[in-house]
Amino acid sequence: MPTAMTSDQLATRTSRAVDAAVTAGRDLGLTVLDPVILHDVFSVVVHLAPAPVVVRVPTVLPSPADPDTQAARQRVELDVVAWLAEQGTPVIPPSPLVPREPVRRNGFSMTFWQFVEQDTTVEPDYVHNCALVADLHAALRDYPGELPFLSSADPATVTESLAALAARPDLIDPADLDRAQREWAVLEPVLRSRAAFEAEFPGVGVQPIHGDSPAVNIVRTTSGALYADFELATVGPVEWDLAFLGPECEAAYNAAAARRGLRQLDQRVMRFINAVGMVKTLSCLVLVPQLPMLGEALKPAIENWRTTPFYGAVSN
Repeated sequence: MPTAMTSDQLATRTSRAVDAAVTAGRDLGLTVLDPVILHDVFSVVVHLAPAPVVVRVPTVLPSPADPDTQAARQRVELDVVAWLAEQGTPVIPPSPLVPREPVRRNGFSMTFWQFVEQDTTVEPDYVHNCALVADLHAALRDYPGELPFLSSADPATVTESLAALAARPDLIDPADLDRAQREWAVLEPVLRSRAAFEAEFPGVGVQPIHGDSPAVNIVRTTSGALYADFELATVGPVEWDLAFLGPECEAAYNAAAARRGLRQLDQRVMRFINAVGMVKTLSCLVLVPQLPMLGEALKPAIENWRTTPFYGAVSN
């Protein structure tokens, strides 16, 4: 596993991503004079000003990206969001100014989105947002495209990452890794297929879902709230989209779901999903060399996890 990137290396990676986005935008006929970085963590998000286009360039990946696999996932996102936009669901849509497909430049695969003015005066209200997630689930139920089962859980990558962390006691306490691996041995078989999940949780339906905490990925704009960041769209239990948000947010979702005629959250599934999410969070420590700030960012979640019971002891 590589050593942590320096600040100069991080800046160079960001600069390369911006240059790739600008080059790709100009090649597609956009006027780009003053690119503005809107976000730079796992992806570099660039407004190609003055064009009303935003480019998302993934830069922090769990393993060397297979270009075809990455592009296929990005096409799924573009298709899902375009379909939602056509149904009138409030989303940040793909840019209509370029072809609706991923673009590769300089080793990066990127997608192009419509620029929207964000309302920076509004603080995030995740309880309110969870009610909006029920509306999103109602819209997604009719999505006609093919989606894989819980691809956002990415069990193969979690398994590989936990194995890689065994050689990095500087990144994870060995006791934490031992517990994570033992919990993962209980959790991972249930994630491997829809049939395995349905056998473990009979009667709990699955459907197309956002896949990446949609309550956190709602953008407040000057014209209202818009759903964003569907790069992990998948089929799964709706509980996946409520992971880690807590009882108040779950209650807000349930109230909105009842109004929509959707099922209530299953608490046994919520325990399972939260346990999966926590092991997946620990596995992300493998990314610290690529994103050094991640180590400190994950500490509170890991400290809280240490106080919780081992999943296998409370799964029934």
